[in-house]
Amino acid sequence: MAEYDEVETRERRGWRSAEPSWALWEVQRTAAVVGPVIAARMGMSLNDVRAIELLVEATSPVGPVELGNKLGMRSASATELVDRLEAAGHVRRAPHPHDRRRVVVELTEAGHHNALAAIGPLLRRIDGVAERMSPEAQETVAAYLRAVAAEQRAFCEEGSAHPTPGESPHPTR
Repeated sequence: MAEYDEVETRERRGWRSAEPSWALWEVQRTAAVVGPVIAARMGMSLNDVRAIELLVEATSPVGPVELGNKLGMRSASATELVDRLEAAGHVRRAPHPHDRRRVVVELTEAGHHNALAAIGPLLRRIDGVAERMSPEAQETVAAYLRAVAAEQRAFCEEGSAHPTPGESPHPTR
C-alpha cells in the first residue's frame, strides 16, 4: 500500500487534479495488478486471461486473427493462444455466423465459469463497498464513473492527437 501512496505523493507534486480523479487513478493503478492475480488463480498467462476478457466483452464474432490483433500479437502467436485456450476447454472454434469461410472463437460455458470463479471474490468485495454506501452516494459515484468512461472513449476516438511535447494540458496552479 505504501508503494501506491508514494506514487500518488510524487504525482501530486507535478499535477493538480480533483480528489475523485486521484481516487480513480489509484483504482486504475491497482487494477493493473489484479490481472496477474487473476491469471495465477486460473493457472494461465496474462495474455490468455486478456483474450478471455476480450471474448466476454465482444459484441460481435471474433476470429483468431482479430483476437490476436486486439492483443497486439502476430497471427501465428494468436493461433497458438487459441489452440492453448481450446485445449484447456476455455474456448471453442465455431463457424462464423455470416461467412462460412471464417471461424470465430467463442468462450465455452466452462471458460466463462472459470473466469467468474477467478474474479468472483473481487467482484463480491467491490459489491460490498457499494452496498455500504447510501443509494444517493451510489448514484453519484456511478454517474461520475460513467462520465469518466465516456471521456475515455471520446479520447480514444480522437486518435493519437496529443499536446505538443512540453505542454501540460493541466498545469499545476
